[in-house]
Amino acid sequence: MDAQDKAIEKRFNRGMMLRLLVVVTLMFGFGYALVPLYKAICEVTGINVLTTRDLYGSGSLKNSQVDKSRTITVEFDSNSRGPFAFRPVKNSMEVHPGELTTIVYEVANGQSRDISAQAIPSYAPKQATEYFKKIECFCFKQQTLKSKEAREMPVVFVIDPKLPKDVKTITLSYTFFEVGTPVAQAPLGEDAPARKGS
Repeated sequence: MDAQDKAIEKRFNRGMMLRLLVVVTLMFGFGYALVPLYKAICEVTGINVLTTRDLYGSGSLKNSQVDKSRTITVEFDSNSRGPFAFRPVKNSMEVHPGELTTIVYEVANGQSRDISAQAIPSYAPKQATEYFKKIECFCFKQQTLKSKEAREMPVVFVIDPKLPKDVKTITLSYTFFEVGTPVAQAPLGEDAPARKGS
């Protein structure tokens, strides 16, 4: 291989390295952009809204009165997608529209490592979503659980008195999932299975 061929190969390798660096940088950036992009799509479509914070006394709830003539059953559900225990302290409660109510969810990290997690709420029936106003919720931001940590996380909410009269039951369901799961590594000295007869 003469000097000209070596120079051509060197230029080709340098160009390939630059292209690969650009691809890696774009992939890394796309990974970081996914969470805000997902939140933006959820807010626009109204599906699994993560960050809507409706402060009591603002918007349509200003000067609202508790409607004692109606009782709504609110059921609480939990799903976990990660190495932790997650559940509400009560499965259901009876509330009046306009009444400020608190439910507590418990989470425990049984792992020997810290875990970052995010909760995504969903509602049934779907039409109840706009009337279920959360004032305080652990779903507004990611949660970091220390190794072996157990925590109580409150949800403070109010049901808008404008909820349609035919809705008697609302189910609030949270899916709590681990964010940025690390790749598990084999312990030292145990990376290969022992051979039979050795």
